[in-house]
Amino acid sequence: MAEYSMSTRWWISIIGILFIIIGILTWLLFFASAPNSDLSVTPPEDWSVASSTSESTTSTEPLHARVMITSPQSGSTIGHSFTISGEAPGPWYFEASFPIKVITPQGDTIGTSHAEAQSDWMTSGQVPFVAVVDVILSYSGPAIIALLRDNPSGLPENDDSIEMPIVVQ
Repeated sequence: MAEYSMSTRWWISIIGILFIIIGILTWLLFFASAPNSDLSVTPPEDWSVASSTSESTTSTEPLHARVMITSPQSGSTIGHSFTISGEAPGPWYFEASFPIKVITPQGDTIGTSHAEAQSDWMTSGQVPFVAVVDVILSYSGPAIIALLRDNPSGLPENDDSIEMPIVVQ
């Protein structure tokens, strides 16, 4: 019986040691803080932001360089009410729209509107937009269409815009 008791104690001791080792390893794996290291993931050079309506564009390009106005064309003569369309990157929008202004060469605002996204705007890719813009009837002559990045934060570093000349008739 003493032999049986000695063998049982021996196995209980081995099992106890194994539980302690497993407990220490579990603690090290899940609860010990990982060492601080500056790991950064750099995507391959050929990675690009997928575009929803046009070819892929690299993410290093500034947002305003990716805004495209398809209608009207630069320098076009337009009426006092016209439609503007094109594409802008998703971050240009907020709540699926961004502001548009028509200004004189002296900087006076003669028309405002909001471009509306025509597809999912919560993307980094290109999103088509359309807007109807009305210019005050008393103005005729050269003007500038300004497409403004919507910036609800109000932070100057988030401001961005593009401008295109037109003639109001």
